[in-house]
Amino acid sequence: MITISNVSKWYGTMQVLKNCSTEVTKGEVVVVCGPSGSGKSTLIKCVNGLEPFEEGTITVDGISVGDRKTDLPKLRARIGMVFQQFNLFPHLSVLRNLTIAQRTVLKRPQAQAEEQARAVLSRVGLLDKLHEYPSRLSGGQQQRVAIARALINEPAILLADEPTGNLDSTTSRDIMALFDTLNSAGHTIVVVTHEHDIAQHARRIITFRDGRVVEDERNEALAAA
Repeated sequence: MITISNVSKWYGTMQVLKNCSTEVTKGEVVVVCGPSGSGKSTLIKCVNGLEPFEEGTITVDGISVGDRKTDLPKLRARIGMVFQQFNLFPHLSVLRNLTIAQRTVLKRPQAQAEEQARAVLSRVGLLDKLHEYPSRLSGGQQQRVAIARALINEPAILLADEPTGNLDSTTSRDIMALFDTLNSAGHTIVVVTHEHDIAQHARRIITFRDGRVVEDERNEALAAA
């Protein structure tokens, strides 16, 4: 579903990605793990077209991300993105946070937007927080709302960049368990993290170091479960 082939990227004279190659097949949950500054977040942003790259190719569901002819907004509609910072509008309720883009960008009628918001909130276990404001939610609950927002378009792929970076260890495990649940519902999921303990909850771990993929291995204990 995602194919990364010999991808390199520079910021000026500094090379941050060095001939990176890997694949993610449909239905997988993959964790990309490595220290801060290793290039893993840059790579996932290249997959979503948020960052350009100078060499190599990335295809998502058969579509070339780097091709100038590719309609990136249309491609991104098939890719949900979750960040370390929850990026919720503090002055809007959870419901408004989940409907504002549907109304302004997708031009959905209010009733349809609210129906979809309720549906995705139910999936992340927060339907009872529909009318709360972000400041009244815990960090884990805010991240669940952010994940719900990423699910609004029913994306085939969910990319998560350090989604547990602002959470305690227990809440982090809960978020990873939620990703497993979403995966069971058919989503392909790629999680970027520098937290080794979190990575151990994945069936497949890609290790990044100094802009390179240095390991790509399966967690045999979980794979056999």
